[in-house]
Amino acid sequence: MASHDVQRHRTSKKELDDIRALIARDLADASVAGLSADRRFATAYNAALLATHIVIGCAGYRVTAKIGHHKVSFDSIKLALGAGANKYADYFETCRRKRNVIDYTRSHVATDTEAKEILEKATEFCEFVEAWIGSKFQALRR
Repeated sequence: MASHDVQRHRTSKKELDDIRALIARDLADASVAGLSADRRFATAYNAALLATHIVIGCAGYRVTAKIGHHKVSFDSIKLALGAGANKYADYFETCRRKRNVIDYTRSHVATDTEAKEILEKATEFCEFVEAWIGSKFQALRR
């Protein structure tokens, strides 16, 4: 927190429900077969990133980093969720780098297989997050 990348924040069920609606939209959009693999990949990635916002909010914080906020978000879930989140944080960190190329450098980067895989992992991660909330923050459950 010394670098001010993360600051104290008190979340609310409404705030989390609004983010949940964004996640649901992104997971649905990432399932649209007519979209490019790049767009499906980036959209599923965004759903996972939004889920980190829920975790960080439940833990009493929000990411305020101007540079590297995606990396800070995925690193932060390791602290909030514990060792069970490491596989997700590591996976989405790799995806973050590919998503940067997709959104800022080139097209036709992700394959259909990668787009399908990240959608599955993002969905699994969101379910993991909701189970964690259910066990720790009853008032903030779906």
